[in-house]
Amino acid sequence: MVSKLDLYKVFCKVALCKSFSKAAKDLYMTQPAVSQSIMQLERELDIRLFNRTPRGVSLTNEGSLLFEYVSSAMNLIDVGEEKMFEFKHLTAGELKIGVGDTISRYYLLPYLEAFHMKYPNIKFKIENGTTLELCSILKSGKIDIAICNFPLDDPTLEQIPCIDIHDVFVCGEKYKNLVAHPISLEEVVTFPLILLEPSSISRKYVEDYILSKGLKIAPEFELGSHDLLLEFARINLGIACVTKEFSKEYINKGLLFEVPLVEKIPKRNIGVCFLKSVSLSQASKKFVEIIENRH
Repeated sequence: MVSKLDLYKVFCKVALCKSFSKAAKDLYMTQPAVSQSIMQLERELDIRLFNRTPRGVSLTNEGSLLFEYVSSAMNLIDVGEEKMFEFKHLTAGELKIGVGDTISRYYLLPYLEAFHMKYPNIKFKIENGTTLELCSILKSGKIDIAICNFPLDDPTLEQIPCIDIHDVFVCGEKYKNLVAHPISLEEVVTFPLILLEPSSISRKYVEDYILSKGLKIAPEFELGSHDLLLEFARINLGIACVTKEFSKEYINKGLLFEVPLVEKIPKRNIGVCFLKSVSLSQASKKFVEIIENRH
């Protein structure tokens, strides 16, 4: 059965060629099939679209009006198909990523660079937020993927761990004596503590671990960024709980010192998450592959 779209394709070709036979050749159809298609369209619309003459065909006034709309629609379909080709082959498009400032700075940048080198025509849109905020934005459809702290207790999200990270305590010169030998968590909680805000996944993970040991914490400072944790510890306002992998510059330069613990806090992960119910775009798939292949 010939679809209405097929009939309009034949209509446009005949209008451009001004000949059934030429249109048939371009469409790889027989001339009777082209003629039959035009007659069927005219019957369905109940209007004559072409004037037939021995020299060929020409559009009627009604046919000319219809051609303006149909040719525009066909052009839009062609453009749409071209866009789909571009998206499929990553020669155009946009990748929307959600990530926090700290993970972006200390982890994500090399992957953004690698992806951009490989697919320079894909634009980035970056949304910043905490892990919980990013999960909410992800569910709203405003981003394709999120790079955030694990673990996440959310069955609607696909979670791919990418890198192990370790929570450690660090201090400045004032508390350097703590570095001499491993200390217990019981001793740690007696010092002025510098932690992230309670809503942070990182803070909750550490706090839950300390609570599991029967200990409570009362931080001296609760801050909104990892970099502030490092700076507050550096100027000796207390000992800060930080991500070791993101604090190496301070530790290696001797600006901060890692406090050894008798019992280390179990490692956790940073990874990629996305909605299980929504298929990833081609750009998102390739970006996740780049991250996975580098570990």
